[in-house]
Amino acid sequence: QVQLVESGGGLVQAGGSLRLSCAASGSIFSINAMGWYRQAPGKQRDLVAVISSDDSTTYADSAKGRFTISRGVTGNTVYLQMDSLKSEDTAVYYCNAAGVRRAAIWPSRDYWGQGTQVTVSS
Repeated sequence: QVQLVESGGGLVQAGGSLRLSCAASGSIFSINAMGWYRQAPGKQRDLVAVISSDDSTTYADSAKGRFTISRGVTGNTVYLQMDSLKSEDTAVYYCNAAGVRRAAIWPSRDYWGQGTQVTVSS
């Protein structure tokens, strides 16, 4: 089984910074991409940022210029550095691993973490 474990959420004042971490563990052969999504109360889960195995990145417009996504050396860890936080960034942040293969010939699937709460006070 593959598990994603997130850490780094918490309470911060507007203008502050937080760094989220997500580590994928288990029997993993390859991961196509890892990313962060967020879901505020009463809203749908939206993309924040994604980083692919070739290190290409995609950001939501709301994250551009303020958030930075990066991968660990092994490629099974992803980080989200969040700066200049705003109250509207308050949400549960979920880590996603897309296109995970447990072996070369196994079909791929996506995995989600349990989520970590980020609260930005104004």
